[in-house]
Amino acid sequence: MSSAGPDRHLIARRVAAVTVSLVLAGGAVACGPEDAAGMAGSGDKPGAAGAPQSGGTLTVLNSEPQSDFDPARLYTSGGGNVPSLVFRTLTTRNREDGAAGTKVVPDLATDTGRPNADATEWTYTLKDGLKYEDGSPITSADIKYGIERSFAAELSGGAPYLRDWLVGGEAYEGPYKDGGKGLDSIVVPDPKTIVFKLRKPEGEFPFVATQTQFAPVPKAKDTGVKYEEHPVSSGPYKVVKNDNDGEHLTLERNEHWDEKTDEERKAYPDKIDVRSGLDAAVINQRLTTSSGPDAAAVTTDTNLGPAELAQIGDNKELAGRVGTGHFGYVNYLAFNPKVAPFDNPKVRQAISHAINRTSVINAAGGSALAEPATTFLPEREAFGFTPYDHFPAGKTGDPAKAKQLLAEAGFPDGLTVTLTHSTAQNRQTSPEVATAVQQALAAAGITVKLEGLENNAFNEKRWDAQNTPGFFLSRWGADWPSGAPFLAPIFDGRQIVTNGSNYNHAQLNDPAVNAEIDEIAKLTDLAAAGKRWGALDKKIGEQALDVPLFHPVYKRLVGKDIKNVVISDWTGVLDVSQVSVK
Repeated sequence: MSSAGPDRHLIARRVAAVTVSLVLAGGAVACGPEDAAGMAGSGDKPGAAGAPQSGGTLTVLNSEPQSDFDPARLYTSGGGNVPSLVFRTLTTRNREDGAAGTKVVPDLATDTGRPNADATEWTYTLKDGLKYEDGSPITSADIKYGIERSFAAELSGGAPYLRDWLVGGEAYEGPYKDGGKGLDSIVVPDPKTIVFKLRKPEGEFPFVATQTQFAPVPKAKDTGVKYEEHPVSSGPYKVVKNDNDGEHLTLERNEHWDEKTDEERKAYPDKIDVRSGLDAAVINQRLTTSSGPDAAAVTTDTNLGPAELAQIGDNKELAGRVGTGHFGYVNYLAFNPKVAPFDNPKVRQAISHAINRTSVINAAGGSALAEPATTFLPEREAFGFTPYDHFPAGKTGDPAKAKQLLAEAGFPDGLTVTLTHSTAQNRQTSPEVATAVQQALAAAGITVKLEGLENNAFNEKRWDAQNTPGFFLSRWGADWPSGAPFLAPIFDGRQIVTNGSNYNHAQLNDPAVNAEIDEIAKLTDLAAAGKRWGALDKKIGEQALDVPLFHPVYKRLVGKDIKNVVISDWTGVLDVSQVSVK
């Protein structure tokens, strides 16, 4: 999930893009990870006291509009946040705090899927009693059709996995052009069974089945590109208003949703009022004041920044309304070894030793908003995190070791390099972070010239295999909590793209790495897979192809009447399906 720009990851492209454009950009914490359910050290769950009750209106105040509100076009992880109130999927994320929330669980299906012996075929059975907002039954054919329409060019925007994974997916053009034939690799032998036939083993298919492309769509109600205006609900809420492409979205109860078939969504409020296009500072001010309807308001995309956290200070009432979350995300320095002097491993190692992560974290917003990183994978078990620090820099860098390595590399008098970064004020790939890197490397005898590019130009350049800078700031986020969507796009040599967006910045094409990625993909034992992802991360890290800098921490306010705040390590943000306003 990289984030802004042409990156293809969800949550990456949706959640992360929103995150980086706001006042908080994550970072790394000088101390250890904070409690996932509140301000550091509070030990209390954020939100109002008392048991949650049904009723009332929940207001959602956002910067970015919930555009493309069509399950085919949404790029989500775990079904998304607001979208998951309307669209149920075969599987979904476990709606619990912290690490427990990284698990995939059944949603429309009775289980998370039944693989064949080599995980090239996955079978699902639908639960009994599933209905749309009009009372008609949800069938396996509807799920097949919902997936097939996501292949239509006019409904593009969703995750790319099914095009890559399903047999025949790479050539399929969707139901509007197939003459009613459909995709043969999705089989529906009866109204409650659906079978997926894959080109290769994919042990993590249940994670992909959480994305909104797996939401059922009744063919008779499909209105093509206009479907987003009133999609047919399979979840606890239905769309009654969608103004200006998601800028103002009003949801009301779907009376045909049966909580007996849905163990994940609480759906306490009677109504959800989503208002977007708001300035981040305005959102945080309204949540702080919490007057009128704003007392029952939350945000799903706007973080608190350093200045706002400082203002909260010792205000116990406000601090008690701040939720803290962690999402699978890493900010790092990227090398292109095809560009001198970064083709010399000792130069890359020298830079790794020279980094002052304390100054970088301060540039990213401070220790409340960032955790220092020496591994590419986030520090969460679900991702397969394995601790390592191949090039110890301590908290403030090791310029002496860096100078020694530079001399061994043939640069006893230092060298001059260019660091490419974005001019966007996102505290991740922005001038502040670039300047912190520049100052740290200066102490090691490395002169850094800064090349700042407008954000779109920056993203185009860093992902262009023919024009990738030798040295640049970058970031990556996961489409689901696993090492697979972290390591495969960045280090699998077969995913190098020479005529489009290429995420393998080092253009690494190591047969051993490629083979291990394939072997791990066969595993349906996710705990075993996690250990191997961690070991692979450590092995790749030895090559100094990047310098992990920090993992972001998310801080968000809720209104004073909000109850039942749940923040999982899958999304790192408040789950609107759990919130009560009474």
